[in-house]
Amino acid sequence: MGKYFGTDGFRGEANVGLTVDHAFKIGRFLGSYFGGDHKCRVVIGKDTRRSSYMYEAALTAGLTGSGADVYLLHVTTTPSVSYITRIDDFDCGIMISASHNPYYDNGIKLLNSGGEKMEEEVLDEIERYLDGESGEVPYATRAEIGRTIDFSAGRNRYIGYLISLATHSYKGKKVGLDCANGSTWMIAKSVFDALGADTYVINSNPNGLNINLNCGSTHIEGLQRLVVGNGLDVGFAFDGDADRCLAVDEKGQLVDGDKIMYIYGRHMFERGKLEGTRVVTTVMSNIGLYKALDEIGIGYEITDVGDKYVWENMRRTGNRIGGEQSGHIIFGKYATTGDGVLTAIKLMQAMIDKKMPLSKLAEPVKIYPQVLRNVKVEDKDGALSDMDVRRAEQEAKELLGLNGRVLLRKSGTEPLIRVMAEAPTEKECNAAIDIIVNMLEKKGYTQHV
Repeated sequence: MGKYFGTDGFRGEANVGLTVDHAFKIGRFLGSYFGGDHKCRVVIGKDTRRSSYMYEAALTAGLTGSGADVYLLHVTTTPSVSYITRIDDFDCGIMISASHNPYYDNGIKLLNSGGEKMEEEVLDEIERYLDGESGEVPYATRAEIGRTIDFSAGRNRYIGYLISLATHSYKGKKVGLDCANGSTWMIAKSVFDALGADTYVINSNPNGLNINLNCGSTHIEGLQRLVVGNGLDVGFAFDGDADRCLAVDEKGQLVDGDKIMYIYGRHMFERGKLEGTRVVTTVMSNIGLYKALDEIGIGYEITDVGDKYVWENMRRTGNRIGGEQSGHIIFGKYATTGDGVLTAIKLMQAMIDKKMPLSKLAEPVKIYPQVLRNVKVEDKDGALSDMDVRRAEQEAKELLGLNGRVLLRKSGTEPLIRVMAEAPTEKECNAAIDIIVNMLEKKGYTQHV
């Protein structure tokens, strides 16, 4: 990860960490970088944050000023930008969103022409340009100045694409949707209504300040109340830009990304659709998922945290399904990034195909208690390479044995070491974590606040 761009774009508080000037310069660079021998074409989508309109204008000014034509999808989802970028041969796609963060944060996510996260070498060049290390790019003049094109039709094409992927009518199914006052407020209901569901929608009145506010996939309790209170068959909660989805079963129980991967991975396996490939997870997936997959003979692979790394594995190996506990699920046959509404459609397919409620489909995955402790440290790399700390990590692993696991990693954006443990009880988790934290303190790595 670089100075500005992390695993999911350039993110920061609007006009503090990520300024309107940053956006203008990113647009200037991209218009020039992808231009040259042809007219550069860029598609832009945004979520419902107040600052998204500001960044859209700044990016557009920068791009057109460098000669690019800009196609505006307006308020839409990250996966829709990925889809349209890919199928309409755009040079790149841009999504303005800070995902599940509060409204005052925002972000710029860059996608290549294949609808995938932008290559690191391009991001490195953008960072050098932002820091004034690579010279100025020329302004377009006269007829070379770019145009801005309203492209809301692209969003409608994406909605049509999602509807086409459903294999069943949802007539008679009562479905709850929590749109997080974000990107799905005009999309999710349209899809489920078109498929015949009886939809119950909450948090679909964005005002620029209420995105993710006590709602959506980071605050699942509102959807749980909706499902139980109205006797719904299932509920789906999205985040601000709808690249993730969590579900609630008919009993009001959370079905997280791990359980979603198990349910649909098993459904593919039983129909011969995995074809020797594996489920791709990250290091944060629960040990309960692995034990459930082992039980039915499905293999898995483990990547670093971030759906970017999940997709890199899938593209390299041909694995067909992967994702994160947080609800970023990638269905490799249909998308190159996590897609919350597509995930909901696939869960509906499994429920209807198997004629089983979601609670029954998720039942084999017994989620182990997971405890995560963030330890503020002076030197992340030094702490992780310290042999005494590594011996403490091994001691913690031996304490839990085969019935648990320990994960020690550094934060990519903060001065933190994250110590996570899973075990049959929280007491066992904390005992394992204490061994490592005590050693970090003993060796003088921790900061006292």
